[in-house]
Amino acid sequence: MLAIDLLSWFCLISGGLLGTIGAIGMHRFPDFYTRQHAAGVTDVLSAFLILLGLGLQAGLTLAAFKLLLIFMFLYFTSPGASHAVANAAMHAGLKPMADKQD
Repeated sequence: MLAIDLLSWFCLISGGLLGTIGAIGMHRFPDFYTRQHAAGVTDVLSAFLILLGLGLQAGLTLAAFKLLLIFMFLYFTSPGASHAVANAAMHAGLKPMADKQD
């Protein structure tokens, strides 16, 4: 029981730190596309770690199954949503920072 609690807290803290690192990246990067990349890369792994930690705390219950369903939804929709937002920005005329120098 102690090992599961420690592993759960490790996952929760790691997920929180990864989410914080992604937020810092969104704040520090210079343009929309690099900020979008920072958010897109860290959100699924951060959510996975947090949901895994919560699932370990819940044990083999209906709550853990619901957490798994939430993760599967995020896993399949988050990359598509990130791509759709970046594609919409490109079609709206927002150029990446490297292209602005030309």
